Amino acid sequence: MLKNYTVAMVLASILMMAGWSLAGDATVPGEVSTPFPTVTNLAVEWKIQGDDNLNATVAVKYREAQADTWHQAMELRRVPAGQSKTTNPLFTWDNKFSGSILDLKPDTQYEIQLALTDPDGGAAQKMVTVRTRLVPKAAADASVRKVDASTIDTVKPGEIGLLADGNYGDFIAKADGEPGKPIVYRAQGTGAKFTFVSLKNRKHVYLEGVVVRSAKEGAAVELLGAENCVVRRCDIQGVFGIRADDKPGATNCYVADNVIKGTTPWTPEAMGANGKNIGEGIEMTGSGNVICFNKVSNFRDCISTMEDTYTADQNCIDILNNDIAVGADDAIEADFAMSNCRIMRNRITNCFVGLSSQPGLGGPTYFIRNVMYNLTYVPFKLHRYSKGDVVLHNTVVKSGDGMACFAATEFDYALFRNNLCIGGPTGGKVWGNYGSGAGMAVTLYAVGSHCDIDYDAVGTWQTPFKGKIGTQVFSSAEEMRKGPQEKHGLVVGLDVFRGVAFPEQPGTLYAPPDLRPQDGSAVVDAGLVIPNVNDGSAGKGPDIGAYEAGQPLPMYGPRPESVDESTK
Repeated sequence: MLKNYTVAMVLASILMMAGWSLAGDATVPGEVSTPFPTVTNLAVEWKIQGDDNLNATVAVKYREAQADTWHQAMELRRVPAGQSKTTNPLFTWDNKFSGSILDLKPDTQYEIQLALTDPDGGAAQKMVTVRTRLVPKAAADASVRKVDASTIDTVKPGEIGLLADGNYGDFIAKADGEPGKPIVYRAQGTGAKFTFVSLKNRKHVYLEGVVVRSAKEGAAVELLGAENCVVRRCDIQGVFGIRADDKPGATNCYVADNVIKGTTPWTPEAMGANGKNIGEGIEMTGSGNVICFNKVSNFRDCISTMEDTYTADQNCIDILNNDIAVGADDAIEADFAMSNCRIMRNRITNCFVGLSSQPGLGGPTYFIRNVMYNLTYVPFKLHRYSKGDVVLHNTVVKSGDGMACFAATEFDYALFRNNLCIGGPTGGKVWGNYGSGAGMAVTLYAVGSHCDIDYDAVGTWQTPFKGKIGTQVFSSAEEMRKGPQEKHGLVVGLDVFRGVAFPEQPGTLYAPPDLRPQDGSAVVDAGLVIPNVNDGSAGKGPDIGAYEAGQPLPMYGPRPESVDESTK
């Protein structure tokens, strides 16, 4: 008996040293971390062992350091340890809780209170303090010096090199700035013109207001290996735009308020993964990058992370308030996002796919308050066994199926709440060898057993109301609400909007319409309260969809220079 006990204890020790949990259903709390703070968002990760039955929760409160008032945030998402499928290489992730606190003030210290509860044992509380990043800017005491093509290499840390008008050709930055003392290359007008700019492997170097016209089938602006670099208010045209498209990617870079245009047209031949399209508008791997308020158009993929062997760590990436049009494959390709990537408040018009997570690697990957109009395939591409997608408050109006994901492989651990999706007739056309659906309200095929889909508003225009979620098939609101999903779902029509035309001719270039719900429509006050996502709703409850009725539209694309860059 003693011998068997000793063997068991030795085996247990080996398993514990290897990181394997013997906790079973009880939770054993581990390390808490706050990786890659961005300008307005914070991430929290709490590693655990156990909770095999997935019934533990972590409540989150936050406040500015030393403030009197605590605010509630979303609970951390439960992320079981896992491994990707069909990827090269295979990616693994730890057993943990993970989540984000959203829309915070830049350069501000926050206190975060975590409370873990598990009916099977393992309750714990943690307090962490973390600071958001500041909006990157030149040193307060930076000297300004005029330079031209012959002296551009002389700009030093803590200086602003004011670029004279002229042709600079290909420019490769050769020196690093310093924390608090960046090297800033800033155009004084619109006449500083480049054919290529490389910030490869640079640190604390800023490129501002320049014109780049590239004919190369490569980056117009190269950020591979860059850290804490900035590309801001530039006018870029080329086959490709801004890239850090291989390992090690870029880290903590800020790409904001640029206009980036490619060469891919909006034609049936260009659409889809195998279409006659080329180029990536902003294509970056790496963690902590903020891609915000850009206008990006006419690329295969307008904004994208990297896939498979090209993937560096992709954590805590913010893709916010971009104005995107003519993405012949994906508008936003957030593929291989690992944890706490946030795709929020983007406007997407005339694209093949709206939001791609192919796959999410455990997550959470947040898709919040994005607006999609005239898509020719799907709004949500959760393919290749995607895990951990959080889909909240998005609005979709498209031909074919409205709230659609045609994945043949199971996506799982997804959360859908407060989305507004309208489908309609296709005219029998196929785009890029892919059909957009038959005009159903909902088509979500391979829904995993841990998905939670509810409180959405779905409908059709000039096609019968029908839907399919996993094995659940329905043709009325009553049938839909029988579950297991959408037990509180609504059936709505195009009349929830005011004067919005349905995109009957998807091959047409439509202007983005105003998709705010009209007062008194069925989606007003009908949403589920989600802390830190819809706290500011004006009525009895939040409105379903990306917008609150009667509230101003968000800013999309480049902000006026007079606007504070901390504005969301």
